[in-house]
Amino acid sequence: MDVGEKKMTKDKGVKPRKNNHYLMVGLGLCVLLGAAVPLTMWMGRNEQPEQVASQKPKAVKNSEVLPLALLPPESRRSPLEALANGEASADRNRARYLLAADAIAAQRGVEAVQWLESLEADYPMMAPMVALQRARAWELTGDKNQAQQAWQELLEKYPQAPMAAEALYMLGKRDAQSPVQGANNVATPGRQQNTYWDRAIAEFPNHPRTVDIAQALLEQNPNQPQLLLLLAKHGLHLPDLVTYLDRLVNSSNAPQLTPADWETIAFAYWEKQEYGKGAAAYAKAPRTAQNAYRAARGLQIDGKKPEAIAAYKGLSAEFPDSEDTAEGLMRLAKIVDAKEAITYLDIVREKFPKRAGEALWERSKMLDTLGSASSAVQARKSVLTQYSTSKAAAQLRWQLVRESAARGDLAEARRWAKELREENSHSEEAAEANFWRGKWAIALGKEKEAQADFEYVLKHHPESYFAWRSAVYLGWNVGDFTTVRQLQPEVVKLEPTGQRSYRRQLLPAGEEVLQELYLLAQDQDAWTLWQVEFTNRMQPTVSEQFTDGVIRIGVGDNLDGIFMLSSIAWRTQPEERSQYEKLSQQPAYWQALYPFPYKDLILKWSAHRQLNPLLVTALIRQESRFTPKIKSWAGAVGLMQVLPETAEWRAASMQVKKYDLENPDDNINFGTEFLDYTHKEYNNNSMLAVASYNAGPGAVADWLKRFGFQDPDEFAQKIPFPETNDYIRKVFGNYWNYLRLYNPEVAQKLASLSK
Repeated sequence: MDVGEKKMTKDKGVKPRKNNHYLMVGLGLCVLLGAAVPLTMWMGRNEQPEQVASQKPKAVKNSEVLPLALLPPESRRSPLEALANGEASADRNRARYLLAADAIAAQRGVEAVQWLESLEADYPMMAPMVALQRARAWELTGDKNQAQQAWQELLEKYPQAPMAAEALYMLGKRDAQSPVQGANNVATPGRQQNTYWDRAIAEFPNHPRTVDIAQALLEQNPNQPQLLLLLAKHGLHLPDLVTYLDRLVNSSNAPQLTPADWETIAFAYWEKQEYGKGAAAYAKAPRTAQNAYRAARGLQIDGKKPEAIAAYKGLSAEFPDSEDTAEGLMRLAKIVDAKEAITYLDIVREKFPKRAGEALWERSKMLDTLGSASSAVQARKSVLTQYSTSKAAAQLRWQLVRESAARGDLAEARRWAKELREENSHSEEAAEANFWRGKWAIALGKEKEAQADFEYVLKHHPESYFAWRSAVYLGWNVGDFTTVRQLQPEVVKLEPTGQRSYRRQLLPAGEEVLQELYLLAQDQDAWTLWQVEFTNRMQPTVSEQFTDGVIRIGVGDNLDGIFMLSSIAWRTQPEERSQYEKLSQQPAYWQALYPFPYKDLILKWSAHRQLNPLLVTALIRQESRFTPKIKSWAGAVGLMQVLPETAEWRAASMQVKKYDLENPDDNINFGTEFLDYTHKEYNNNSMLAVASYNAGPGAVADWLKRFGFQDPDEFAQKIPFPETNDYIRKVFGNYWNYLRLYNPEVAQKLASLSK
């Protein structure tokens, strides 16, 4: 399964489908995004405001603990103990907290209690978290009385802190009178009101522990619409959320749901990629332009063409001036006949100037379909003259580049490529056009111009697959298709300053305790707090979306995390677009987009098979976004999307009898073995090996017979499978990005070129 192909769609408002149930930011980033880190604390009865105000995350740059936080517990224990036993300081507090967290993770409750002794007073900013850790530690010791007392103290001292929800959950479980049926402060026979769990539902509805409570109560009594609504709003992380949504929608209580309730349900369906169900819910939500658009788009995705056409027309009639209507009309034009489509495209041209170039470009295609060749030509000329800097003009110029090259007129192709560069420098087509401009310059004997073209691509489109191809032609040590397998590039996580010492920095959104937890790599607790703080899920700011993506990746939700980060680029509003442009200049953004989960396993099996580990990492990122239990429609499983029949075929030669393809170790073992096999089949040509991994050896053999392999770039263009063509670019584009971000030699070359 090529997740990149299926997941990364630029459909407005659409999160691509998933087939399973299922970093780092410089302080300057906060300034760039206009995000202030608020000093908001949950005041306990013994705290004074001035004490708390002095304790926001500090000494990030010079901290000795923060780099240690990113090491395995066994590697950091000794230096942390030295700091923990040293003089009073912020780092001493951090060291003690980390040692306690490590002890809890290792089930050493008594040791954790010792490290937490008096830390609540010494580390006031983190006092509620220290109290929570103490309660967790006492639970591990088996001393029920001490644990009960610790949970009570947490609740009494910090009743407004999100950590109190953890205490309410645990105390509710222990309380003999805690609810096992009913919910939501509604009198139920045999159940008391105002229990711990009732308090959690009333005071902390968006806390993950409250979501757990709601699920437990629903197991006892499924007919509780308010709890189902709570899950719809705050249980978006639940793998089986759709089951609860279906239960709510199909229940006898559905007629009592308000339009606001239906919007909550619709958004939840949308987040779970259930677009057909989402469309039905959006039709009952408050009638806004966005809701009307999503109702129509959901019907279209669900294959209900007549209903979608009617819904798009309704959107246009009801919200004639909305940008959602412009998007809807563009989509409507693609599902009606050409003559009718022209009518809708003309409406877009007249009412929405920002989309006029795109509408005119589509209009020219419809005119071609209708046999109006001269009118189509005139429309295309107008795209280039009236909307020269539009996305449509970039697409048209790229078409003209290719047509000129196909005629053998390389000089004309280079002229169009130059015009594309000048008029549409930020377009997706600019990198590809100018790479080919360099190749054609070589063919024409213009070596200096070729070098300038390749350097242009590297300087202005450094994240592009064509930047890698340009680096190859400039002679950089980045590996070509025939040599990339053997490379063993140095990989170093660099700070935004370029220094090799690495530590996390503040996120652009989130309050102080969350920030401190993130700095300390306490990702699960940071994620929990973020679920409470992230209240703007339907319309997140750029800062919030970036923070959400990074925090998701921290807990292994790489599929959605990478989606959240990459889709920031789809922002179109000028202010948000400006924020993205600034963000995209930060190494932190790209480092978050290209994480290193399962690094040790990748290194182990790559070395065993003599494969470039960054190539393996790049392929895993494309295949699964590092999601170990993901399954494709064809049955491919896990990180490297290994088909069960392929594993069965290769298992004998690998001398493996027992394996689990959902297990990362087994999956990477089988995936790298098959990648090694495809390399051997094609004399270690990595393009052909990767193409075979995606499309199968039979398809590649057929393409070689049909097209030959004199020029790899030309061969790649001729591959008739669009998915495989794109797959090659994505995998080697991933490889290049890992190289440029984490290999010091390549990073320095790019930096010098930019200067």
